[in-house]
Amino acid sequence: MSSDARESHSQLVKSADISTSGTSSDQSGVLAGVAAYLMWGFITVYWKALKEFAPLELIGYRIFMSVILLIVLLALRGRLSPLFRKITTEHLWTRVSFAAILLAINWTTYVVVVHEGKVIEAALGYFIAPLGTMLIGVKVLGEKIRPIQLASALLALSAVVVLTFSYGRVPYLALAMAASWALYGLLKRQVPLQPLESLMSETVLLVIPAVGLIAWFSRYENSVLHSANFWHVVLVLLSGVITAVPLLLFAAAALKLPLTVLGPLQYSVPTINFLLGWLVYHEELTPSRIVGFGLVWIALVIVTIDSIQRARQAPTAKTQ
Repeated sequence: MSSDARESHSQLVKSADISTSGTSSDQSGVLAGVAAYLMWGFITVYWKALKEFAPLELIGYRIFMSVILLIVLLALRGRLSPLFRKITTEHLWTRVSFAAILLAINWTTYVVVVHEGKVIEAALGYFIAPLGTMLIGVKVLGEKIRPIQLASALLALSAVVVLTFSYGRVPYLALAMAASWALYGLLKRQVPLQPLESLMSETVLLVIPAVGLIAWFSRYENSVLHSANFWHVVLVLLSGVITAVPLLLFAAAALKLPLTVLGPLQYSVPTINFLLGWLVYHEELTPSRIVGFGLVWIALVIVTIDSIQRARQAPTAKTQ
């Protein structure tokens, strides 16, 4: 084989290796992303299995067990001391504190909704959240809203009005979930920490109130401490795992996948919740609720298609 031929062959092999590596990375990213969103979607089943206990008590255990797990993980990676130095030197405590409060509101609202048998309302909250993020981008970050985004926002507002009449009240739990998650996302943009470190710093700030909640509810006979069976105890002890593992999978996916792929996957969470509430837990699905959710779905489809088109046009614009 001539030197030119050998060089051509070598280049082909390298190209094939790069292509294979890229494909493998994309595949592992998709698997990690799907796994994260499936866990987030089916976490409803987990909280339903613990419905005998007070939501605030469960949140206390979730925060406490998350802190223990995150301390172990960060200590094993040698990232615990650098985290606290960074937070202290860069004066991040204020932003982290507000993020922690919003996270606690979101977690608590979600568990309360599931505990009260309103899984479909939980789905509504997470369907509205991306639209809330868009609204924050316009009102807080000064981003320009395009006509197609305005149309989707008006559809979402119409959906809330329809569902308010359907429920006979404002779906305040869904709105609280959406608002807390959208605002949490805004604050996360301003905290220069990796997902694991960020969650650790937030839960550490909440651990004292969490221990207080555990101690308060432990006085009652129907608390986890006094009435939990073996499987209840196992589930409570795993609450840190079900909090951290989806986050780690999502972080891995975010490094390997474009947002145009990762973004639409987020709608699998409220879709799973909607189907669980309707088909598994037999929550009422009236015609007006179908109309309300239909308006939300149309709004999300519009936003998703617009985002994908703009993402495809961006590389073209750069090369021109």
